[in-house]
Amino acid sequence: MPQRRMHYVYILESVNESGQTYVGRTGDLRSRLSAHNAGKSPHTAKHRPWKLVCYHAFADENRAIAFEQYLKTGSGREFRRRHFGI
Repeated sequence: MPQRRMHYVYILESVNESGQTYVGRTGDLRSRLSAHNAGKSPHTAKHRPWKLVCYHAFADENRAIAFEQYLKTGSGREFRRRHFGI
């Protein structure tokens, strides 16, 4: 049976700038975090280094996309604050 590719929705927090967060989605969490910390993403380069706060794995890409979009809404930001303190 072929292995399913997982889709990860993750939350990063800047090590040096408390309260500066980033929500993203990827199929390879380790390399994506390395890319953020190497300055390869224009959206996160100026706030590095980053630490991983949490991630959620999805077998279904559409559910991962929907969850990422939710976390970027006002209600999703409140969810992040309530559950992760960020």
